[in-house]
Amino acid sequence: MIKILIVEDQTMLLDAMKQMINEESDMEVVGITGDASETLKLCRELTPDLVLMDVVTKNEANSLNANGIQYAAKIRKEFPVIKTVIMTAMQEITFVDEARKADIHSYIYKNTGKKHLLYVIRSTIDGIGIYPSPADSPTASYKFTENEISIIRQVCAGKTREEIVQELGISNFFLRNAITSILDKTGFDNITKFVLYALRRNLIVPLSE
Repeated sequence: MIKILIVEDQTMLLDAMKQMINEESDMEVVGITGDASETLKLCRELTPDLVLMDVVTKNEANSLNANGIQYAAKIRKEFPVIKTVIMTAMQEITFVDEARKADIHSYIYKNTGKKHLLYVIRSTIDGIGIYPSPADSPTASYKFTENEISIIRQVCAGKTREEIVQELGISNFFLRNAITSILDKTGFDNITKFVLYALRRNLIVPLSE
């Protein structure tokens, strides 16, 4: 029996996933929570075989420093035998790479069907990591650098160019070149237009206050 802990703050989705998983003869949901910060405690108490972890839960909205990927990484460190699966509805441009760097076992989007979700769970338990194809990402062709992503986040947060230069410790010349590169990669003629596009489509999680 595969024992599963679900970390998801949307009640309807949580209930649906719990019911779907419990209908399988080889799976059982042993715990649920809407707060990723509770997962280590629940892992100690419930000893699940696998954790299904939402990227952003109720106490972490708009936070880049406390998301489900980081808690999943803590699980990997403290409980090496527990498998971790990140799930998200957000096609944020950095999440997949962050999950890989954190050595998370698998990564799925929430719009996946029941069949694929169950396949990912069983494959992960069997030691086969499942990640989305790069072609599944709307930003696959952008290939932003880390500096460009940092600048995009600053613009999304409403920072002026002067504030961005000061915050990131870069020159005005560097910033101008980076913005030109971002626009060349995205096809937009204005950085504000691009960040509005990115925010509407959840391609960027804004910096927290």
